[in-house]
Amino acid sequence: MQKSENEEPPKTTRTRFWVRSVAVTFFSFLLMWAFSGLFSLNLFNAFDPVGQALSDFELTDYAFSNLREDPKAEERIVLVNIGHLSRAQVAQEINIIRKYKPKVIGIDAFYNCEGGLRDSINCPQLLDTLSNLLLSDAIQQAGNVVLDSKLLQKMATAKNPPEELYFDSVEYSDPMFARYAANAFANFPSEAEYQEDVKQCRTFFPRIQVNGKYENSFAVELARRYDSSKVKKLFARGVEEEIVNYRGNVELVNVKLKELANKDIETTNFHVMFYAIDIDKVMAEDFDSLLFKDKIVIMGYLGNYFGDPSWEDKWFTPLNKKVAGRANPDMFGMVIHANIVSMILNEDYVGQLPEWATYLIAVILGILTVALFSIINEKLDTWYDALQVAIQIVQIILISALMVWAFALYTYKLDLTLSIAVCAIVGPSYDFLKSLELSVSPYIKRTTERGLTKLRAWRIKAKK
Repeated sequence: MQKSENEEPPKTTRTRFWVRSVAVTFFSFLLMWAFSGLFSLNLFNAFDPVGQALSDFELTDYAFSNLREDPKAEERIVLVNIGHLSRAQVAQEINIIRKYKPKVIGIDAFYNCEGGLRDSINCPQLLDTLSNLLLSDAIQQAGNVVLDSKLLQKMATAKNPPEELYFDSVEYSDPMFARYAANAFANFPSEAEYQEDVKQCRTFFPRIQVNGKYENSFAVELARRYDSSKVKKLFARGVEEEIVNYRGNVELVNVKLKELANKDIETTNFHVMFYAIDIDKVMAEDFDSLLFKDKIVIMGYLGNYFGDPSWEDKWFTPLNKKVAGRANPDMFGMVIHANIVSMILNEDYVGQLPEWATYLIAVILGILTVALFSIINEKLDTWYDALQVAIQIVQIILISALMVWAFALYTYKLDLTLSIAVCAIVGPSYDFLKSLELSVSPYIKRTTERGLTKLRAWRIKAKK
């Protein structure tokens, strides 16, 4: 039995089938790239309040806040409030704390003059000579203090950032303090343009190379001085930017350590993780004598008093009770440092899907989805539209559930957001290209036939 003239060989049909699937997938990626460039111009922000409210939301936030088991209270870390104490008063706190033999004291504060100027007009802090001497002596006598530093970028670098993370220099506290302490940067990755701007923290840099020298982050340096073997394991991971595996917040009231595990706090969904003590309790030495013994003590700002609604040095985190459209920041900066230290000491890291794998999975899923649509269109043409929508909805739900499940059970961030976007757009892309193919194919066929006819006529004429 002879094949009809219009029937294509099976091999050719299969080739066209997979070529079409690949073409539609890459057309979908092209559309996403075009849309992302368009939306980066912020042309539609005024018409998209819902999109803006959800812009800082990730699916894993739900797992952070609602699905994971409540961790045990971290007894190796104690947080001490310094509010807006003077340098002399901070020195007094340090002298009290060091009597109880902590392993390391971290001061999440920066004692320097703006721009490095050291004259009394531009730096009035220098006028209080006694307070400066007292703080310098307290740091020196403690002998185990870590101070904040700042990583800086020149204006030109900030406006035209290189592809790789780059800082030009490091700004330290005044030498009268920095020379007696270890110095580590307190910078968190954030899109905030200034200190009072809304700040969100999901990740941190364990260490950054500046002018050929590695600078440790504040939390990493504290962990290193407590247990250096844990930090070696952190560096061995080779991850430039780690996801913070948040374990909890603090209860901003004066309670006993053993009571913390059973108390909830207002702004996060996790139980209380860290013990915090306020200024008046420290000054009066109204605490258990073993509270600071061999502990990591982090001194920093927790408000002027416990319960102060101040937003100063306060950040949005995935533990926020409102996972989208967040109204109030939920965690002070020093508590974020405490979470990072706890994560390092517990070796409780968040696994991450490599970037190349996110693209590969999205491409493969896109090709297979288009292939499935092609089969349905050929075999079940009547049901094609309904099945296409149903398949896309099921895919998006399953992928979303997989992302949340992987994070909640295995602390693995399976970032398949790109795959979700591909599933949502390959259907319309397939329909568009299929319509285009049906419209253009007859024209191409007629043009090809005319060309072949003219070519045959030219060959016959040439032979004569």
